[in-house]
Amino acid sequence: MTALPYAVDAETSLREAELETLRTQYDKEGEMAGIQTKFNYAWGLIKSNARKDQQLGVQLLSEIFRVSPDRRRECLYYLALANYKLGNFGEARRYNDLLLDKEPANHQAADLRRLIDDKVTKEGLMGVAIISGVAIAAGVVGGILFRGKRR
Repeated sequence: MTALPYAVDAETSLREAELETLRTQYDKEGEMAGIQTKFNYAWGLIKSNARKDQQLGVQLLSEIFRVSPDRRRECLYYLALANYKLGNFGEARRYNDLLLDKEPANHQAADLRRLIDDKVTKEGLMGVAIISGVAIAAGVVGGILFRGKRR
């Protein structure tokens, strides 16, 4: 069983030359690209800061997940990580929970779960604050309009 990287590793992008090397290898193999080549390229794409690259990485990992049962464990984690980076927290949690169901003691998946939960909580609180601000503003405007009509 291979060790999974910690989520922070996904935040460090590859240098453009490194990603280009992975892309070149993947393109060179074409339709016959091996699982490892596809996986390496997908991981490089996920590490990218470009959303389009990250989405392609998810697509490649999803293909690997479907065709290679022995890589599903890794794919679950990397799909969770990629979706976290993309802001798809529900999908990230779903993939990560599938991995944690199989490996409850997986420290990397447990750390990722905390990151996902923290982000959801933070964004949820921001959403509540924004909605509250809009409601207060609407109340003030409504009060001013109502007051103006009473005069």
